[in-house]
Amino acid sequence: MKTTLLFIALGILVAGHTRVQPEPRAGTWKTWVIPSGEAYRLPPPPDAAATLAEEKTLLRMQHQRDSSVTQRIEFWNAGAPGYRWQAAIEKLYDGFPPAWIRGKALMNVAIYDATVAAWHTKTTYKRLRPSIHNKTLTAYLANPDSPSYPCEHAVAAGAAATVLSYLFPAKADSIRQVAEAACQSRVLAGMVYPSDSKAGFELGQRVGRVIVERARTDGADAVWDGKRPTGAGLWNDKRPPIQPLAGACKPWVLKAGNQFRPGPPPEPAGDMKELKQFKKTPAAVGRAFYWASNDFWGTALDQKLFEHNLHLNPPLAARAYALVSVAAQDAYIACWDAKYAYWSIRPNQYDTTYVPPLMDTPPHPSYPSGHATISMARATVLGYLFPEAAAYFVEKAKEAAESRFEGGVHFRVDNVVGMSMGHHVGEEVVKWARHDGAETRPVLVHK
Repeated sequence: MKTTLLFIALGILVAGHTRVQPEPRAGTWKTWVIPSGEAYRLPPPPDAAATLAEEKTLLRMQHQRDSSVTQRIEFWNAGAPGYRWQAAIEKLYDGFPPAWIRGKALMNVAIYDATVAAWHTKTTYKRLRPSIHNKTLTAYLANPDSPSYPCEHAVAAGAAATVLSYLFPAKADSIRQVAEAACQSRVLAGMVYPSDSKAGFELGQRVGRVIVERARTDGADAVWDGKRPTGAGLWNDKRPPIQPLAGACKPWVLKAGNQFRPGPPPEPAGDMKELKQFKKTPAAVGRAFYWASNDFWGTALDQKLFEHNLHLNPPLAARAYALVSVAAQDAYIACWDAKYAYWSIRPNQYDTTYVPPLMDTPPHPSYPSGHATISMARATVLGYLFPEAAAYFVEKAKEAAESRFEGGVHFRVDNVVGMSMGHHVGEEVVKWARHDGAETRPVLVHK
């Protein structure tokens, strides 16, 4: 009897909740580059006559859904609108995590700003989804609880494709074709009108072009003059150093790359002794190789978005991708500023008899550790976004940092200082997030 009453009570509770649009105020959230969501508000959607004509088109498409169409629909429906684009940019950078840090920040900021602009338009016009407006239509998927115009997936596709085409101009045609497939998938599914998709893609492109203009002046294209300091205790690799001018690039939240620049590293004799005495267990070597070649943080964010059903909440998902990506980029800038301020020597250069487990020591100075700095920045932001897992993310950042000591490519001080810097950078990103308007979002209401 008690069990029956419990299920009845739960049923009443669930029925009593209204289905509300996710983040109805997202159109007012603070943007990174564009002035505001309102500044990019679209004109009204097509009138009743045009809508009727579009519904006839959707009805024809509805009768033509075969297995190849449904596979495309389901592929692009997985995750938030920006989900598939994370893997796309990683593939374009050949799966090497350090390479895509700047690119992901640019792309995810573009998707976020465009999503905010889209939500302002959605809440202004409140266009009904096709199968809600016309009961003769059947959507292949459940309709999202948000207005149809413009299409949020098309918005993400337009923003991502514009940024990726700037980063990979030789592949621009292929990138656009992929973006068009993403847009068309929502029309084929009957989730949006063709005009919703077209307007969303064009809005995403407009915002993407603004982010590209910022990218053209962020300093990443500066050319190094080849000059490097020489002397005892300095990095002396014969290979060209990786991005020696990155520390001077324009950050997103930091005042400048040197905002958290640490003091110079200590003389490494003591750290070298500790490193040589360290026992290289299979577990330690395994961690070294894992963190040297895997992007734990991207997978962890995707997992948390799915666990919290935030893949169904495009504004919050776009916000999370942007915040974590910005933290990584600013941490990279801060770390590289310090690296090339001191040109600190690597362990295998300081003691040429030492052979690190990771034979391929990265071609850039040792102090501070990039893994430690960037991992802790990401962990700090992820802990803010998912506070129940904050301690877990900090432990993973520590593991990532320690793996560089275990791999023999860093002294311990490189990691300690890097983690401290990364935490400071992450906190700056969190400060920005606390004032972006998302923390004031409404709770679910009852009828």
